[in-house]
Amino acid sequence: MTTRSTAPTTRTPPTTRTSTPSPATCSIPSRLTGRDLTTLGTDRKVVALTFDAGSGNEGVPSILRTLESQRVPASFFLTGQFVDAFPGSARAIASRHPVGNHTYSHPDLTTLASSAIRNEIRRAATRIKEVTGQDPRPWFRFPFGAVDARTISVVNAECYVPFRWTVDTLGWEGTSGGQSVGSVVARVTSAARPGEIVLMHVGAHPTDHSTLDADALPRIVSELRARGYTFVTLAAVIGPAP
Repeated sequence: MTTRSTAPTTRTPPTTRTSTPSPATCSIPSRLTGRDLTTLGTDRKVVALTFDAGSGNEGVPSILRTLESQRVPASFFLTGQFVDAFPGSARAIASRHPVGNHTYSHPDLTTLASSAIRNEIRRAATRIKEVTGQDPRPWFRFPFGAVDARTISVVNAECYVPFRWTVDTLGWEGTSGGQSVGSVVARVTSAARPGEIVLMHVGAHPTDHSTLDADALPRIVSELRARGYTFVTLAAVIGPAP
């Protein structure tokens, strides 16, 4: 899949050497290794709402208000650069919802050496834990959805399970890209199925400044509930952090 899920922040070339410690010994269920999960793998009518945070934070207050008022759990994937730029938003998110690792600087991991991939993952984990107090393991999302067998193996070895998505709302394309609140809602509801993983973003479009995912969220929740769906976090697949 070539869809780029989150506009990258400034590409600071990662170093291939780091003093960040390697992860403690952990175990990932064998059924989850070597995979980039696109669904929750269940027949129950549950949906996982997931949000990537890699650039702006403009939609964070609205998203958190909606989730709280509707009593909906969600999962968030943070880059280290997002945490550095918006520590208050990162703490607000992590105080209410599980957060995962989206690398430090959002590069295409398939273009990096394995040592550089590990550095990206560990730098992000260090910043997420320092700022939010929450360990992002075992949740991971590949920047741009760019993935291959080697990168999955590196991610697994760092004690993470990568989660892709069932449907991308395309809200990140903004109104200038032909999207709207209605199109975002329609993409999610038309793809509704047991175990659906929905990809959304917390930032605004860089030029038209729309926050379509945040604006569409109340309708998404309402329409999925009307179809008999309930909401879960990604822990429904893997259980609590190791």
